Amino acid sequence: MSFLTDTLVGSLRLPESRLIADLDDPMTTILHGQIIRRKPFLFRVYREFYTRLANGLGVAGPDSTVVELGSGGGFIKDVIPAAVTSDILSVPDVDLRFSAQRMPFADKSIDAFLMINVFHHVKDPREFLRELDRSLKPGGRILMIEPANTAWGRFISSHFHHEDFDPAADWRIEGDGPLSRANGALPWIVFGRDRHVFEREFPRLRIAAFDAHMPLKYLVSGGLSLRQLLPGACYGLVDRFERLLRPFNRWLGMFYYVALSKGAQ
Repeated sequence: MSFLTDTLVGSLRLPESRLIADLDDPMTTILHGQIIRRKPFLFRVYREFYTRLANGLGVAGPDSTVVELGSGGGFIKDVIPAAVTSDILSVPDVDLRFSAQRMPFADKSIDAFLMINVFHHVKDPREFLRELDRSLKPGGRILMIEPANTAWGRFISSHFHHEDFDPAADWRIEGDGPLSRANGALPWIVFGRDRHVFEREFPRLRIAAFDAHMPLKYLVSGGLSLRQLLPGACYGLVDRFERLLRPFNRWLGMFYYVALSKGAQ
């Protein structure tokens, strides 16, 4: 299986793959942004992600402060214009640069935190969650899109993705690089497997949603390192097929939509 998957992945890799090996290099993030905009399937996948996060916000007032963590080369302002973008790396067109484990916000000052594929890179989730809890207003929300530990998601992540995926690991991620070390199973570990631990240690942060979704579209897009498998015009067809698969998302979804809400003090 390893030989077959390695051969298949090698044949599908984008020419830029050799240039994006160092995830801790800001140029890699810039290149990711260019790839997202160039690949029609991937661009629409990200727009769907942003729309899901926007819908999770509900009706945000004009004075609301919404912060995206790990904005990188994304385009959240196209969907949520008022969002404050941020990243741990120094990349262009991002409003703020800081570590998510040491955020520059006053206590109870943020209405919502948004993130796409960020949580599974966090070295110390407990410290991160404490920072989110500290900064978030009562009634505020934390919304994220993360890799799913479903049967299908685990297979794809384990055989076709460069990042580690270890459902048996503990919460901490060892390593020095801000992005080069990760565990794709971390969201499931914290909010699924160890949900009782999360609820005990963070009683103000309630899990409002933990739903698997999108079994095919991201895979067809090729993500950031593989070639797109179908023409962009096929997006609607794949989307309709995914709708038929919704009853099976708990086994087939490749991503989780995670929503946390902060209760009153």
